[in-house]
Amino acid sequence: MGVMASSVGSVAVGAPGSRRAQILDAAARLFARRGFHGVSMDDIGTAVGISGPALYRHFTGKTAVLTEMLLRISEQLAADGGSRAAGAPDAPAALDALLRGHIDFALGQPALITVHDRELGNVPEPDRRRIRRLQRLYVEEWVTVLTELSPRATQPELRAAVHGVFGLLNSTPHSAGEVPDEQLARLLHAMAHASLMAAAHPPPPEPRS
Repeated sequence: MGVMASSVGSVAVGAPGSRRAQILDAAARLFARRGFHGVSMDDIGTAVGISGPALYRHFTGKTAVLTEMLLRISEQLAADGGSRAAGAPDAPAALDALLRGHIDFALGQPALITVHDRELGNVPEPDRRRIRRLQRLYVEEWVTVLTELSPRATQPELRAAVHGVFGLLNSTPHSAGEVPDEQLARLLHAMAHASLMAAAHPPPPEPRS
Protein backbone atom coordinates (compact mmCIF):
# COMPACT_ATOMS: atom_id res chain seq x y z
CA MET A 1 0.00 0.00 0.00
CA GLY A 2 1.34 3.45 -0.87
CA VAL A 3 1.15 5.81 2.07
CA MET A 4 -0.93 8.85 1.27
CA ALA A 5 0.71 12.25 1.31
CA SER A 6 0.55 13.98 4.65
CA SER A 7 -2.20 16.54 5.09
CA VAL A 8 -0.73 18.08 8.22
CA GLY A 9 2.13 20.08 6.78
CA SER A 10 0.47 23.46 7.40
CA VAL A 11 -1.76 24.93 10.05
CA ALA A 12 -3.22 27.35 7.55
CA VAL A 13 -6.91 27.97 7.07
CA GLY A 14 -7.77 28.38 3.42
CA ALA A 15 -5.50 28.00 0.45
CA PRO A 16 -1.80 27.35 1.05
CA GLY A 17 0.09 30.61 0.69
CA SER A 18 -2.92 32.73 1.67
CA ARG A 19 -2.38 35.70 3.95
CA ARG A 20 -4.10 33.87 6.82
CA ALA A 21 -1.77 30.90 6.30
CA GLN A 22 1.25 33.17 6.28
CA ILE A 23 0.18 34.81 9.53
CA LEU A 24 -0.29 31.49 11.31
CA ASP A 25 3.00 30.06 10.07
CA ALA A 26 4.95 33.22 10.96
CA ALA A 27 3.33 33.40 14.39
CA ALA A 28 4.19 29.76 15.09
CA ARG A 29 7.86 30.41 14.37
CA LEU A 30 7.90 33.57 16.48
CA PHE A 31 6.06 31.98 19.43
CA ALA A 32 8.44 29.03 19.34
CA ARG A 33 11.52 31.24 19.30
CA ARG A 34 10.49 34.02 21.69
CA GLY A 35 7.46 32.74 23.60
CA PHE A 36 3.86 33.88 23.34
CA HIS A 37 4.35 36.80 25.72
CA GLY A 38 7.51 37.88 23.93
CA VAL A 39 5.74 38.46 20.60
CA SER A 40 3.42 41.33 19.66
CA MET A 41 0.92 41.67 16.86
CA ASP A 42 3.34 44.19 15.33
CA ASP A 43 6.06 41.52 15.35
CA ILE A 44 3.78 39.09 13.54
CA GLY A 45 2.82 41.78 11.03
CA THR A 46 6.44 42.61 10.35
CA ALA A 47 7.19 38.92 9.72
CA VAL A 48 4.54 38.73 6.99
CA GLY A 49 5.06 42.24 5.61
CA ILE A 50 1.89 43.96 6.80
CA SER A 51 1.18 46.47 9.56
CA GLY A 52 0.15 45.27 12.98
CA PRO A 53 -3.26 46.97 12.77
CA ALA A 54 -3.94 45.24 9.44
CA LEU A 55 -3.69 41.90 11.23
CA TYR A 56 -6.94 42.69 13.02
CA ARG A 57 -8.78 42.15 9.75
CA HIS A 58 -7.77 38.49 10.10
CA PHE A 59 -7.60 37.92 13.88
CA THR A 60 -9.03 39.75 16.87
CA GLY A 61 -5.72 39.52 18.70
CA LYS A 62 -2.70 37.45 19.58
CA THR A 63 -4.70 34.97 21.65
CA ALA A 64 -6.96 34.31 18.67
CA VAL A 65 -3.89 33.56 16.54
CA LEU A 66 -2.58 31.06 19.08
CA THR A 67 -5.99 29.46 19.56
CA GLU A 68 -6.62 28.93 15.87
CA MET A 69 -3.08 27.67 15.36
CA LEU A 70 -3.42 24.91 17.96
CA LEU A 71 -7.04 24.07 17.17
CA ARG A 72 -6.34 23.65 13.47
CA ILE A 73 -3.35 21.40 13.86
CA SER A 74 -5.25 19.27 16.37
CA GLU A 75 -8.16 19.00 13.93
CA GLN A 76 -5.82 18.13 11.07
CA LEU A 77 -3.93 15.48 13.03
CA ALA A 78 -7.17 13.83 14.17
CA ALA A 79 -8.66 13.88 10.67
CA ASP A 80 -5.45 12.67 9.04
CA GLY A 81 -5.04 9.88 11.57
CA GLY A 82 -8.60 8.67 11.02
CA SER A 83 -8.17 8.78 7.25
CA ARG A 84 -4.90 6.87 7.33
CA ALA A 85 -6.22 4.18 9.65
CA ALA A 86 -9.44 3.75 7.67
CA GLY A 87 -7.61 3.60 4.35
CA ALA A 88 -5.16 0.88 5.34
CA PRO A 89 -5.84 -2.77 4.36
CA ASP A 90 -4.86 -4.16 7.76
CA ALA A 91 -3.58 -3.16 11.19
CA PRO A 92 0.17 -3.36 10.38
CA ALA A 93 -0.33 -1.08 7.37
CA ALA A 94 -2.47 1.28 9.46
CA LEU A 95 0.25 1.56 12.09
CA ASP A 96 2.86 2.24 9.42
CA ALA A 97 0.65 4.96 7.90
CA LEU A 98 0.03 6.58 11.29
CA LEU A 99 3.74 6.59 12.03
CA ARG A 100 4.63 8.10 8.68
CA GLY A 101 1.96 10.77 9.02
CA HIS A 102 3.08 11.84 12.46
CA ILE A 103 6.73 11.82 11.45
CA ASP A 104 5.88 14.05 8.47
CA PHE A 105 4.21 16.45 10.89
CA ALA A 106 7.03 16.34 13.44
CA LEU A 107 9.70 17.01 10.82
CA GLY A 108 7.66 19.65 9.01
CA GLN A 109 6.32 21.61 11.98
CA PRO A 110 8.79 21.57 14.89
CA ALA A 111 7.74 25.12 15.82
CA LEU A 112 4.16 23.98 16.38
CA ILE A 113 5.34 21.22 18.71
CA THR A 114 7.25 23.77 20.77
CA VAL A 115 4.31 26.18 20.84
CA HIS A 116 1.90 23.48 21.95
CA ASP A 117 4.21 22.28 24.72
CA ARG A 118 4.84 25.78 26.08
CA GLU A 119 1.77 27.82 25.29
CA LEU A 120 -1.38 25.67 25.48
CA GLY A 121 -2.09 27.22 28.87
CA ASN A 122 -2.53 30.61 27.16
CA VAL A 123 -5.48 29.30 25.12
CA PRO A 124 -8.87 30.16 26.70
CA GLU A 125 -10.39 27.27 28.61
CA PRO A 126 -13.28 26.36 26.25
CA ASP A 127 -10.93 26.10 23.27
CA ARG A 128 -8.31 24.32 25.36
CA ARG A 129 -10.91 21.66 26.14
CA ARG A 130 -11.65 21.31 22.42
CA ILE A 131 -7.96 20.86 21.68
CA ARG A 132 -7.60 18.22 24.37
CA ARG A 133 -10.67 16.38 23.08
CA LEU A 134 -9.26 16.33 19.54
CA GLN A 135 -5.95 15.05 20.86
CA ARG A 136 -7.70 12.24 22.73
CA LEU A 137 -9.48 11.25 19.51
CA TYR A 138 -6.13 11.12 17.73
CA VAL A 139 -4.59 8.97 20.46
CA GLU A 140 -7.55 6.58 20.29
CA GLU A 141 -6.96 6.03 16.57
CA TRP A 142 -3.55 4.66 17.49
CA VAL A 143 -4.88 2.64 20.41
CA THR A 144 -7.55 1.05 18.19
CA VAL A 145 -4.94 -0.06 15.67
CA LEU A 146 -2.62 -1.37 18.37
CA THR A 147 -5.47 -3.30 19.99
CA GLU A 148 -5.84 -5.27 16.75
CA LEU A 149 -2.15 -6.12 16.88
CA SER A 150 -2.00 -7.01 20.55
CA PRO A 151 -3.15 -10.29 22.05
CA ARG A 152 -2.42 -9.34 25.66
CA ALA A 153 -1.84 -5.64 26.26
CA THR A 154 -4.56 -3.61 27.96
CA GLN A 155 -5.87 -0.37 26.49
CA PRO A 156 -4.35 1.71 29.32
CA GLU A 157 -0.98 0.11 28.58
CA LEU A 158 -1.33 0.83 24.87
CA ARG A 159 -2.47 4.38 25.55
CA ALA A 160 0.59 4.96 27.73
CA ALA A 161 2.79 3.54 24.96
CA VAL A 162 1.27 5.89 22.38
CA HIS A 163 1.93 8.90 24.59
CA GLY A 164 5.49 7.71 25.09
CA VAL A 165 6.02 7.36 21.35
CA PHE A 166 4.59 10.84 20.78
CA GLY A 167 7.26 12.11 23.15
CA LEU A 168 9.87 10.40 20.98
CA LEU A 169 8.48 11.63 17.66
CA ASN A 170 7.87 15.14 18.97
CA SER A 171 11.54 15.50 19.92
CA THR A 172 12.29 17.04 16.51
CA PRO A 173 12.60 20.61 17.86
CA HIS A 174 15.74 19.34 19.61
CA SER A 175 17.12 17.07 16.87
CA ALA A 176 16.04 18.51 13.52
CA GLY A 177 18.96 19.80 11.49
CA GLU A 178 21.56 17.52 13.03
CA VAL A 179 20.60 14.60 10.77
CA PRO A 180 19.13 14.84 7.25
CA ASP A 181 15.33 14.66 7.38
CA GLU A 182 15.09 11.46 5.34
CA GLN A 183 17.57 9.68 7.60
CA LEU A 184 15.91 11.05 10.74
CA ALA A 185 12.51 9.92 9.49
CA ARG A 186 13.77 6.35 9.08
CA LEU A 187 15.38 6.43 12.52
CA LEU A 188 12.23 7.76 14.21
CA HIS A 189 10.05 5.22 12.41
CA ALA A 190 12.25 2.30 13.44
CA MET A 191 12.44 3.36 17.10
CA ALA A 192 8.76 4.19 17.40
CA HIS A 193 7.65 0.98 15.68
CA ALA A 194 9.89 -1.12 17.93
CA SER A 195 8.54 0.62 21.04
CA LEU A 196 4.92 0.12 20.05
CA MET A 197 5.47 -3.54 19.16
CA ALA A 198 7.09 -4.09 22.55
CA ALA A 199 4.02 -2.57 24.20
CA ALA A 200 1.65 -4.58 22.03
CA HIS A 201 3.38 -7.86 22.94
CA PRO A 202 4.36 -7.55 26.59
CA PRO A 203 6.04 -10.52 28.24
CA PRO A 204 3.76 -12.74 30.32
CA PRO A 205 3.74 -11.96 34.02
CA GLU A 206 6.32 -13.81 36.03
CA PRO A 207 4.88 -16.63 38.16
CA ARG A 208 4.64 -15.90 41.82
CA SER A 209 7.09 -17.79 43.96
